[in-house]
Amino acid sequence: MYPSLLLQSGWGLLFLRVAFGAVLVAHGFPKLKKLKETSANFSNMGFRPGALWGTLIALLESFGGIAVILGFMTVCVSALFIVEFLVIVIWKLAKRGAFVNGWEFDLLLLAVVVMLFFSGAGMISLDYLWFV
Repeated sequence: MYPSLLLQSGWGLLFLRVAFGAVLVAHGFPKLKKLKETSANFSNMGFRPGALWGTLIALLESFGGIAVILGFMTVCVSALFIVEFLVIVIWKLAKRGAFVNGWEFDLLLLAVVVMLFFSGAGMISLDYLWFV
């Protein structure tokens, strides 16, 4: 890696965190707003009790997405998202879902969160400000 790029790598991680977190918040807040519908959807997918799993995922995506954007507790939050997206990908594979228009987006989100888990939030984050 070029030394000048290494010094600027915090900007790349910031962009990755903001994009990833924005996607999560955009999917999480509607789940929180319609928690009854979310619970029913989770039950219908086979994740019972739907009220428990639907609520947990809605909270994780909403507030975990905000935490990722801010770079707060990134490794811990990323570990939770790794579990979520692994379950999603495996569930869709078990349903024999197609790759395209099926589980490719979830696989990409899994790759992003694995990257954040191993790299941390970067220099432009609350983690760096408070814990380094």
